[in-house]
Amino acid sequence: MPARTSDYLRADGISHSYGDRRVLTDVSFTVAPGRRLGLIGENGAGKSTLLRILAGVERADRGTIARPVRTGMLWQDVQFAPTDSLGDLIEHALADVRAIEAELADAASALAADASIPSSMLHQNDGDIPDALRGVRAESVRSEESPSFSTPADRYDAALAAAERAEIWSVDARRDEVIDGLGVGGVSLNRRLDEVSGGQRSGFALAALLLSRPECLLLDEPTNHLDDAAAVFLERHLSGWLGPVLFASHDRAFLDAVATNVLDLDPTSAVGGAAASATTAASATTAASATTAPSATTAAFGGNYSDYLLAKANERALWERRFADEQDELKQLKFSVDVTSRAINHNRPPTDKNKMSYGTHGNRVEKQISRRVMNARGRLEELREIQVRKPPALLRFAGFPFAGNPSGSHALGDASGLLLQATDARIPGRLDVATFRVDPTSRILITGPIGAGKSTLLATLAGTLMPNSGSVHRRRGLRVALLEQDVQFADPSLSPRAIYASVLGEERADATPLTSLGLIAPRDLDRPAGVLSIGQQRRLALALIVARPPHVFLLDEPTNHLSLKLATELEDALGTYPGAVVVASHDRWLRSAWTGDHVTMTDGRIV
Repeated sequence: MPARTSDYLRADGISHSYGDRRVLTDVSFTVAPGRRLGLIGENGAGKSTLLRILAGVERADRGTIARPVRTGMLWQDVQFAPTDSLGDLIEHALADVRAIEAELADAASALAADASIPSSMLHQNDGDIPDALRGVRAESVRSEESPSFSTPADRYDAALAAAERAEIWSVDARRDEVIDGLGVGGVSLNRRLDEVSGGQRSGFALAALLLSRPECLLLDEPTNHLDDAAAVFLERHLSGWLGPVLFASHDRAFLDAVATNVLDLDPTSAVGGAAASATTAASATTAASATTAPSATTAAFGGNYSDYLLAKANERALWERRFADEQDELKQLKFSVDVTSRAINHNRPPTDKNKMSYGTHGNRVEKQISRRVMNARGRLEELREIQVRKPPALLRFAGFPFAGNPSGSHALGDASGLLLQATDARIPGRLDVATFRVDPTSRILITGPIGAGKSTLLATLAGTLMPNSGSVHRRRGLRVALLEQDVQFADPSLSPRAIYASVLGEERADATPLTSLGLIAPRDLDRPAGVLSIGQQRRLALALIVARPPHVFLLDEPTNHLSLKLATELEDALGTYPGAVVVASHDRWLRSAWTGDHVTMTDGRIV
């Protein structure tokens, strides 16, 4: 069904499947003008699919949508040919504005040529038209659906009003401001798309969308490839957007700054049973101007990302409390059915002195006991059917390196002293570090711009990259693990289950099953690892480390390609990690919450 026209962005009962895999189920929400709905959920929850459906690129299996006429979409992949120039990308976005400019010039020329119009009626507006646009025709503006004008003056008035709404006289200044604000102002507009980096392409695509000024914005991971200043610029820009905005993002700082409401598409994150609907409904009531109707597979939260986290924490506490209460009740009911009833009704024959009263009193007691047992058994069966499922375990690290038997094969026997140190480590053009020390309790965050050498330093510490000069000292028996940005497995044709067993060994894999970690979905356990998404592959790499934690844990952009829920759990788990932790990250949320040491790199050096 085609989208209906509306000032609001609306979805009503959207469901969609790919083959036999259901991606979206009965998704409904409304985003009012001036409101900004943040879309979150696990990888594969359907965020990008929903955006494509709202943009009209895909058609839902069921449901209806309504959106403003001019709705713009930011794709993760730039929708232009590699041979197009950056200038082509920008001018395509400004086509409507340029057409309005041309129509105003054409209308002014027609007005001036009409002898019946006194020159005084032209005011000074004609002088505001750039010389380059005088006499230019704008046939693209006057389509068959465009209104016809009875006089040149009517046409000119309409063109002038459109020009004022589009602010055509400041369009070039706005173009430069947006391009500079998104951090790509130093790139020539004459360069082709295949001549610039992926980050620069994304920056220009975002600039083009903002400059086109659609009434409604649909954004898929808008802060990918943006540095801090560019992300803050975008936050300010969107906060003043007049129309509805819907965006999917893994950037928690961006969500917190921009979202007025949050819609969670992850069906596994809600509390099971009545607790879910109660909590979700309570949090959804604050949505007000951007109402979001919870369904079987969505949960709505009023406010920004911090408000969402608070609601989720309360939801988790309610879930755990209800589960514990129900388990206690189940034990009591089972005891009542299996033990108490038998203790009361022991089926012994009446004594001689009770035989006279047994017919009356005994029957009454038996009926009471029978009724009590029946009620308990009925409640027990009912509760077993509707009980809340056990809350999934939060991410934690098993087999802590400094705990337990100090003579174990993975223990160092001493939790003090130097573990790891790079000295005068140099790789020409990539790394030049005089000293970098890691102690058993180190918590070190490495930040710096792209290309600063963060990943190179971590790879050098891990031993996967050897410096051309200098040395890397590692304590004897030290175990170091690196969670890389680009995960690679020796044999990607193997399944996650097989890789897990081969790396950990059958005994350890049996002791800590991959399924117990909650990182790999059951449907993906036996698929070839090579066909999994980047996020799923990173989950498998993380599982290999979680099951056998190292003495030194190195993480390169750990929150990239992970869901918000998993990223938060990982950060919480690192906070109690008993070994050393070294993290390289550009994640503003992670950096703002970091309580350990902080070093900055640039041009391969620590500054």
